[in-house]
Amino acid sequence: MAAYESDITQFLKSLKEERPSLETEQRQGRALLWDKAPINLEERDRAIASRVAQKPYVYALD
Repeated sequence: MAAYESDITQFLKSLKEERPSLETEQRQGRALLWDKAPINLEERDRAIASRVAQKPYVYALD
């Protein structure tokens, strides 16, 4: 007896057969947008401490 496969499952299987590099491309896209290097906490604290306060209404003419 054959197991039922939905239309979406059939579509995804055919898509993966047509484009075998699809999963690799997806992983590269994820790495580009989401996978980031760990934050250096000391460097972040130093950057926050060295900020200069911005004057209000920076676009107003003096």
